[in-house]
Amino acid sequence: MGLLQQADWDVFKRSETWKAFGIAVIMFGTIAFAGLTLFDSIDDIFESDAEPAPIPDIMMDSLNRTGIESEIADENGRITTSSLRGDVIILDMMAHDCSNCHYVQEHIEEKMDAWQALADDNGVNLHILGYGSWYGESVSYLNETSGEYTVPLYPTGFGSEDAATLEDGSTTDPVRLFTTAGTGQIPVVMVIDVEGYIIEKQTTGTPSNGWGDFDSSLESALTGNVSITMSDRIAWEEPSTSFMAVFVLGMILSILVYFSPCAFPVLPGFISYYLSLGAREDELIEEGKLKTKMPSSWVIGTLAGLGMWTFFILIGILAFAMGEAFAKSGLIHYIAIGIAMLLVILGTIMLLGITSHLLGFVQKLVDRWSTTEMDETFTPRRNMYLYGIGYAAASIDCTAAAVLPFVIFLGTLGTSAVISGLSGLMIGLLILMILVTVLVGLGRQVMINFLRRMTGMIKLVGSWMMIMAGIGLTIYLTQPDVVSAVFA
Repeated sequence: MGLLQQADWDVFKRSETWKAFGIAVIMFGTIAFAGLTLFDSIDDIFESDAEPAPIPDIMMDSLNRTGIESEIADENGRITTSSLRGDVIILDMMAHDCSNCHYVQEHIEEKMDAWQALADDNGVNLHILGYGSWYGESVSYLNETSGEYTVPLYPTGFGSEDAATLEDGSTTDPVRLFTTAGTGQIPVVMVIDVEGYIIEKQTTGTPSNGWGDFDSSLESALTGNVSITMSDRIAWEEPSTSFMAVFVLGMILSILVYFSPCAFPVLPGFISYYLSLGAREDELIEEGKLKTKMPSSWVIGTLAGLGMWTFFILIGILAFAMGEAFAKSGLIHYIAIGIAMLLVILGTIMLLGITSHLLGFVQKLVDRWSTTEMDETFTPRRNMYLYGIGYAAASIDCTAAAVLPFVIFLGTLGTSAVISGLSGLMIGLLILMILVTVLVGLGRQVMINFLRRMTGMIKLVGSWMMIMAGIGLTIYLTQPDVVSAVFA
């Protein structure tokens, strides 16, 4: 049967569909506003409680362009922030293939002439520096114009993991010092005053309140009056763990994956069926089909959770292998737009009742190695482990648009990020699987009846929200000015 033949076009005639639409509008609007606001202020959440201090000396290999970097670089083409101490600095931590970074660059280039004029009027020197923060790229790659990227008009260079020199003479990675919780998430653009203190910091190219605060802080610094900005100085320190935020993000994502409308509605019934077999355990043991007692709800939940772990470990291996390749490809921005479109398509498919089987081959492998109580030997523990693998694969049908970008992002950050992010995802999944299994075991029929009643509405709301998320993400990626205007 073709996809269009499966479609239930009458869904648009049902009142439940439009009730779900209304619920989805409220939920998506709330989540989108909260998400953008939280993302915009997340740096404040992880802000260091250390005393503000001047930034360490940072050295970068510049693009060494005549009339741009050559004015401030040494004979080897290197730029050091220590040589610029006493001047106001805008430090833009960016990358060639970071699409959000392009919006920061766009704002800087739009305002840089006006800022320079203000600096000249006040007798203050202003330097704008682009720091290449994805070390899988190169100086020559930064100097290439491709896709959405154009080479910055302001001095730009490329750092390293030991580009920052601390007061004790040790070196470290500036990315660990200035990105949120040391995760390496860019863009990050900072205003540094004449004494070397950070007085303003922005961690997105589309700030929810616009660029007013950033521009205002810079203009204060350019007046040459340090006392005005002393109260705005921002502390920094090298984090003890650089990937805690990635771990938390993985745990949040586990909720989305676990309660996927593609997989969750069948889970309680399946678990209940296995728990009900406990009443027949003596019979199955007597017949020789069962070697030991039926597993408890805790064991069933744990085994299914470990199965999900197996699936996402394989995904993690893929992320580790492909992350750097994606980072160097220059395609991440276009992949993100493609994923946004995929969200709309998958949401529409779900709404119309069309079944997608993106990873159906995984389920076939699971079915091949599973047994039932009708077979010569019944293996409930192995079955629940295999079911966990199949459940994770099925959930991807609905959550691929969230999981795959997360996996790609982890890969670009390196091995530690892959381990940290996927650990958060897998621990969250294991906790949820055990919790739901135990709850089903304790109040089996009540919970099943509730979920059965709500499954239709959950699926409809989820479908609408997926469509809205796809449209919203497309606008976010292609029309940043619209996003800023809405939330300003």
